[in-house]
Amino acid sequence: MYWRAIKEELPGPKWSGLFSEYWPDYKEWWLKEGISARPTYLESYKALKRHMPELVPLYEELCELAGGGDTAARFLSFYCPPPYLAGCSQAIWTGKEPVLVRNYDYNPKAFDSLILHTGWLGRRVIGTSDGLWGLVDGMNDAGLAISLTFGGRRVVGTGFGVPLILRYVLQTCTTAEEAGEVLARVPTHMSYNVTVLDAKRNYLTAMMAPDRPAVITHAAVATNHQENVEWVSHARFTATVERERFLLQRLSLHRDPEEKFIGAFLRPPLYSTAFAMGFGTLYTAVYRPRLGQMEVRWPDAIWVQSFDEFTEGARQVHIPGAA
Repeated sequence: MYWRAIKEELPGPKWSGLFSEYWPDYKEWWLKEGISARPTYLESYKALKRHMPELVPLYEELCELAGGGDTAARFLSFYCPPPYLAGCSQAIWTGKEPVLVRNYDYNPKAFDSLILHTGWLGRRVIGTSDGLWGLVDGMNDAGLAISLTFGGRRVVGTGFGVPLILRYVLQTCTTAEEAGEVLARVPTHMSYNVTVLDAKRNYLTAMMAPDRPAVITHAAVATNHQENVEWVSHARFTATVERERFLLQRLSLHRDPEEKFIGAFLRPPLYSTAFAMGFGTLYTAVYRPRLGQMEVRWPDAIWVQSFDEFTEGARQVHIPGAA
């Protein structure tokens, strides 16, 4: 898999070039159910202005860089996108220097493979890109880190794709408490578990859903179900309960040291090579938000990035089991 790391403080030619490159595939995905299945531009704009108004100037700027087209603007709103599923495990190790660790399990052919460092809206953010301005995990320069997992429910409703909600949290929040308030307020189109860790060691996990209020918990572990398993076949296929139990044991019964705890994400049962079935582990991310440092790990490689030392470039990495 070919990964890139790109830094651009303000939206400009680098982002515009990325959009031109990725847009054909994203457009095909966005329109796969037909254009009438997606909200209109006006509906999307109004929803963004109502729920995440701070992002509107940035959204308008990105739409212009994307060429100003109607379909691109609707896509960039992330409002009521087509449904999509993922695996993922995430946990907070609360030792001397707390870390947020996560595995992202997804289809390698539908993934940006991109680490973005931005300074949009006066806030520096580093994270793993989705949809070119959304994020599946990331941190900001206030020491707030965030990550998502799919919540294991079939329900699809009216709301935003969660990667944009993560971007919004990192652009506007500085503490776990503030993030929890946003995650409880902004509607999501599917069920997700979002874990946040701040510079004061506070953390929470929000169990978000389109059909019921978000549940804000003090859970340090999240996999692919919420309070109860509702989608039994998905839970069995992804081993969500087993992965949750394994992580809880690492944090409580055994109390692994930091490196051993992180290393467990690169081995079964957390690490998946089930790409023939749709998705496997694409990477492990390690966030040390108080240090402003991010690591992306694979079984045979590691890429370290930080706010102070961010290295643009590209890497070819081997993903076991991926074509």
